[in-house]
Amino acid sequence: MADSRKDLTGRRRMSDHATQRKIINATPQQCFDVITDFENYPKWALDIKTASILEEDESGLGGDVKFRAAAMGRSTTYTLRYYYGSNPLRVAWRQIEGDITKKLEGEYEFIPVEEGTKTEVAYHLAADLAILIPGFVKRRAESRIVRAALEALSARIDSVATA
Repeated sequence: MADSRKDLTGRRRMSDHATQRKIINATPQQCFDVITDFENYPKWALDIKTASILEEDESGLGGDVKFRAAAMGRSTTYTLRYYYGSNPLRVAWRQIEGDITKKLEGEYEFIPVEEGTKTEVAYHLAADLAILIPGFVKRRAESRIVRAALEALSARIDSVATA
């Protein structure tokens, strides 16, 4: 489904991407804090083995972040450049380097619901591998990744809130 809105990088969000939404029992700020705590991703983000901030942006948040992950039965590394809105309601990223991915772009949107005590998290993801795969396989994989990421994010926020 085509989405003509622009992302935080100023580029149009592409039409070939997976999007899913989930209501999380946390404020948008709590969601933002977990998403931008990159070095703790290996504790909760599925398949992420290491995450290291290579460069911070002017506000001290991760600008360029390098990840090592297990994907499709093999290890992969990639570096993402992060973009932040003027408030903690959006976080976007674009791949600047990768070994088995040609393109990895995404965005989290944090929409306050129930007077801000809960958040609807929208996750958009588009990925292209260095190898060709059928479109239906790619879409299914993107959808599975997005669904699993939202479940893991929700579980992490719950564990941080009860710690």
